Amino acid sequence: MEAPKKTWSKPAIIMQQAGGINMFNGYRDEFCQSHIDGVAILPLLEHYHSPLFILSERRIRENVRHLMRIFRALWPEVIHAWPYKTNYLSAVCHIFHQEGSWAEVVSDFEYAKAKLAGVPGSHIILNGPYKSPNLLKEAIQDNAYINIDHFDELLMIEQIAKDTSEVVHVGIRLNFNNGYTEPWTRFGFNIENGEAMRAVLRIGTSKHLELTGLHCHIGTFVLDTRAYAEQVRIMCDFMEAAERAIDCRIGILDIGGGFASFNALRGIYLSPEQIVPGIEQYAQAIINSLKAATAHREAAGKPLPRLILETGRAVIDDAECLITRVVGNKRLPDGRRGCILDSGVNLMFTSFWYNHRIKPLRPLAGISEETVLYGSLCMNLDVINSSVLLPPLNVGEPLMITNTGAYNNTQWMQFIQYRPSIIMIMEQGSVEIIRDAEQLETLQSLEHVPASLKEYLSKDKSGTTDK
Repeated sequence: MEAPKKTWSKPAIIMQQAGGINMFNGYRDEFCQSHIDGVAILPLLEHYHSPLFILSERRIRENVRHLMRIFRALWPEVIHAWPYKTNYLSAVCHIFHQEGSWAEVVSDFEYAKAKLAGVPGSHIILNGPYKSPNLLKEAIQDNAYINIDHFDELLMIEQIAKDTSEVVHVGIRLNFNNGYTEPWTRFGFNIENGEAMRAVLRIGTSKHLELTGLHCHIGTFVLDTRAYAEQVRIMCDFMEAAERAIDCRIGILDIGGGFASFNALRGIYLSPEQIVPGIEQYAQAIINSLKAATAHREAAGKPLPRLILETGRAVIDDAECLITRVVGNKRLPDGRRGCILDSGVNLMFTSFWYNHRIKPLRPLAGISEETVLYGSLCMNLDVINSSVLLPPLNVGEPLMITNTGAYNNTQWMQFIQYRPSIIMIMEQGSVEIIRDAEQLETLQSLEHVPASLKEYLSKDKSGTTDK
């Protein structure tokens, strides 16, 4: 097989980058990756075409098992609820449910998808600021667990329960200042201004509602484990106050998600390997705080709360990658090289806040220089990576964009380009397609053109109309 023909480019004076000195930065041959779980990538690319998302079943299972093994070694009862908004590909959700994860959903769509996956209502947690009346009725009928977000929702749930003569076990979502992360005050009831306790007291007056859980999600990509320790302490203090106020028993402590993955946040100099805590560190901070805050409960005859984790990004991000090809090169006015890829931010929404690590599929010759990777969209903001050290890249050269498992397949857009195929490498080594590439028919099937608009009219240069 002949080597690819080198393309000529105008000579340019460029500053050489010593990226190889930093083991976490720049291009090195050992950063290349030609296989995933023992399966060669190039034949997959030839068969399914570029761009192509690839998931690893093995990595997903390993990640969630590791999470649960660590936490269950430290606390008697721990549940993982898979947050559908992170990645609601059916194949992905089925893997988590096979591993024992519940479903955490925030909309009618996600709730229906969880039920379609066979998740019983008792293993569905319903969160979010908007829950339609029909969704609430269905969730109550299915015995799903509802975390109330605001007073109007509380009253709606109470009315539905009253109409059906049921007593509904509910949780309330809390927000507060933990001193380490920006408070997400738009969700739930605030502790500091007394709204959370007013919600507790209101539930206590109802014949149709029973408070059995507390929920809080302190943020996303949380890098300081002390934030979780303080979150747990505050939630446990509020749990005691609520139980005293209305003589209830709270058995669920849902601390949400937010664990970081090994992606590089834009604007942060240090590498993910240096700043992202491991699952063990998150667990140690959370469980130590939980044990300290609940040490007196057993002596008082109160059960220890069940701990619920809604961990998403940390157990899926590194299980998926996007394979893309170079379609063009250019020299930018500031001297940097620009490369155009056949995928854009319509597929890689997380490129707006991550500097995803880029890997060639094979060792590349040539001097590395600072390169901007542009996407395929006719939009100036379509930048996959604004600064990465790479050798010269020929047209057609495949690249791997790593850690794409969280939020890209849920926040991607049908904009300018079709969305591509998604395949999964199964544990036994086979390859399965789990989402077909879009075609024109896929999109047109949802549209309807009025009959009066179907007649195509064209005007010639004289201004007359031809039918």
